[in-house]
Amino acid sequence: MKIDNLLKQVEFIKEIDKIKYIQRKTKLFNSDRHENDAEHSWHLAMMAIVLSEHANEQIDVLKVLKMVLIHDIVEIDAGDIFIYDSVKNHSNTKEELKAAKRIFGMLPTEQAQEFIAIWEEFEEGETNEAKFAKAMDRFEPLLQNTSNNGGTWSEFNVKYESVYDKKKLIKKGSKSIWGFAEELINESVKNGILKK
Repeated sequence: MKIDNLLKQVEFIKEIDKIKYIQRKTKLFNSDRHENDAEHSWHLAMMAIVLSEHANEQIDVLKVLKMVLIHDIVEIDAGDIFIYDSVKNHSNTKEELKAAKRIFGMLPTEQAQEFIAIWEEFEEGETNEAKFAKAMDRFEPLLQNTSNNGGTWSEFNVKYESVYDKKKLIKKGSKSIWGFAEELINESVKNGILKK
């Protein structure tokens, strides 16, 4: 039984290596190089540990870590959808659910069920952990874009209203981080790197 589990787990570990090849639109801090999903997930995990004291409510940090580390694994099959894409909605899609079932389904049953449940909880964004995990997911690219002279905002002509609308979700996970983020957004307008 244990050896069967190990074989399934190793296959899963090999499969998720593909996340390193999923390129995001955002670029690394002060850089021209695009971030990949693995780097993004690692950075969110570190942010969750470092910034956990700023959560609005008491959170289980380990659960948040699980969420941010697995939330984009589905993109191995479904691809990365740019948050400001005007054609395809950046929300839970049928493709993502199908991907979650296939990829997490490689694991032993109990683990597969846990990972799918954690992924779904993140997507729904209702629990304290999911709200904070989503706050990290929205905060990181904001920091990247401000470090890159507007980054994807400039590159794709994204307007202030759209950025503000997408980023205000941060407030559900952390009012203090949202206060900081809101200031960064407004400064970006003043500095001419985000257009109203």
